[in-house]
Amino acid sequence: MPASEPNAIDELTIREPDDWHLHVRDDDMMALIAHYSARQFARAIIMPNLVPPVTTVAAAEAYRDRILAIMPDGHRFTPLMTAYLTDEIDPDEVERGHGEGVFTACKLYPAGATTNSAFGVTDVRNMHGVLERMQKIGMPLLVHGEVASKDIDIFDREAVFLEKVLGPMRSDFPDLKIVLEHITTADSVAFVQSAGANTAATITPHHLRIDRNALFDGGMRPHAYCLPVAKRAHHRTALRQAAVSGDPKFFLGTDSAPHPRKDKESDCGCAGIFCAPAALESYALTFDEEGALDKLEGFASEFGPRFYGLPLNEGTITLKRDDFAVPDAITGKDLSVVPFHAGETLKWRAMDRAA
Repeated sequence: MPASEPNAIDELTIREPDDWHLHVRDDDMMALIAHYSARQFARAIIMPNLVPPVTTVAAAEAYRDRILAIMPDGHRFTPLMTAYLTDEIDPDEVERGHGEGVFTACKLYPAGATTNSAFGVTDVRNMHGVLERMQKIGMPLLVHGEVASKDIDIFDREAVFLEKVLGPMRSDFPDLKIVLEHITTADSVAFVQSAGANTAATITPHHLRIDRNALFDGGMRPHAYCLPVAKRAHHRTALRQAAVSGDPKFFLGTDSAPHPRKDKESDCGCAGIFCAPAALESYALTFDEEGALDKLEGFASEFGPRFYGLPLNEGTITLKRDDFAVPDAITGKDLSVVPFHAGETLKWRAMDRAA
């Protein structure tokens, strides 16, 4: 990776950022981990893949209230709720939720593609009615961009999704706002760059730093396993170039996805990387290595809200070139969660947003 000029910038103040893809889970797990996101981000798109999934306005309101109830005093954090698309979801309920300011977007999980996606869409053609409604009302569609077919190589599932699903969908609904989430390939970068202004993508901190070798570094590494899975090094390079390019189609989305350590380290470990405790620090490290710290504010704080049609945040957050030790694990009650960069000392520290 390119090395930054030593001490070129020691302190950077940017507009408060947002996280456009976040899992905070529920109950004890949410109470343990949600404040890490609120430390850094003013708003976050909350994933709806609970069990049962969030498919109604009432369920989204109740989930939002539970998130706000566990936030520490002094943290200003706005959860932006999403609806989980199923084959049977009611377009009227989706439109009502969007009109009432409850649903910011809808999330498309192909059935079986990732954690808690069993309720997801079995065939996108089943969704044409709700997609037409979303296009009409200007409601964004958030896409987990993988086919779930077991006869497709896991490293090819994102590229196949672009060809078989997203390309036709983009043609069928040209005015629909689509965010291709947590992209992992040069193919997705090229797709988003060549699509119209209504197509964007989020990029995670971990896909900017690891490639698929991380899964097998001295043995099986379950804490480097997420979906979509990390790809070859040249794909990571393409993601880094897109993130620091200043292209407003690419913006921050951590896809922070905590699982209990015992579930990650089991004989069938869960997919998901818990990057929230050091998310902004990790992004800053990458942008610094690429000599592009001046591009971090756009990526983290401006391009996302502009795509969603939301106002920019008015506050600021400061990052300092300072040692930031990431803990080996986050523990509480009967839970232990291993974060991304566990045990590492990063060279950037984000100051808390707390008032």
